[in-house]
Amino acid sequence: MTDDPDGYFDEHIAADYDRSSARMFTPEALDPTVDFLAELAGAGPALEFAVGTGRVALPLAARGVDVHGIDLSKAMVERLRAKPGGDGIPVTIGDFATARAGRADFALAYLVFNTVMNLTSQDAQVDCFRNAAAQLAPGGCFVIETSVPDLRRLPYGQEAVPFEVSENRWAFDRYDVATQAMSSNYVEVDPGTGKGSCWTIPFRYVWPAELDLMARIAGLRLRERWDGWTREPFTGESRQHVSVWEKPV
Repeated sequence: MTDDPDGYFDEHIAADYDRSSARMFTPEALDPTVDFLAELAGAGPALEFAVGTGRVALPLAARGVDVHGIDLSKAMVERLRAKPGGDGIPVTIGDFATARAGRADFALAYLVFNTVMNLTSQDAQVDCFRNAAAQLAPGGCFVIETSVPDLRRLPYGQEAVPFEVSENRWAFDRYDVATQAMSSNYVEVDPGTGKGSCWTIPFRYVWPAELDLMARIAGLRLRERWDGWTREPFTGESRQHVSVWEKPV
C-alpha cells in the first residue's frame, strides 16, 4: 500500500507519464480506441474511470462526446487541466471503484490500458463493476481494455517476465500465481548523471471469465469481446482483450 493521496500515480509518475507512454498516444494506437468508444457512446455522455492526463478523454471529447472522468491522482489530473480542452472535462477526484460522478445516465463507462488491475483485490474489482453499473443508463455499456495474464511465458519456477529492455531502462512483471498478485517493476538510469531510480506498482491480474462473473454480480451481461480496438477475433492466442458489458434495458 501507499500513503500518498495520489496513490501510485504521484507527481514523480505524472510528470513523466505522457513521455513514458508515448507509444499509446500515437494515432495508430489511439484512433481505433476513440473510434470504438465514440460509436458506443453515440449521443450520450461517457464516463472514464482513471481519466489520468486525458489521453483518451480529450480526443473523445473532440468528437463531440460529453466526457466526464474519475481519478484518484490530482497530479495526473493537473496534466489534463493544462492541455487544450482539459478544463472542459469534469473530473471527480476519488477511487474509481467507488467514486460517483453525480449522475446515473451515462451511455458509456470505460476503463482502459490495464487499469482494472490497479485495483489490487477481487473485492475492489467487483466494486468497480458495481460502480459502473450504478452510473450507466439502461442499455449503457461498460468497456474494459486489459491484458490476458502472461503466465504462459513463465518457465516452471520462474516468477518474472521482462517487458522492456533498453540502454537506460529495464522493466519486468512479477507474478504470484497463488494470490493473483503481480507487480510491474522499473529500473531507470539517467544517462547524463549516471544516477538510477527504481519503483514498483502493484496489480491484481484477472482472467476474462472472472471479469464476466464480476459483471454478472453487478447486473451486467457480456455483449462482445475482441482482441483489440479494431475488433479482431479474441482467441486462445490473444494477449489482450477489449470487452463490452451491457446494462439490461
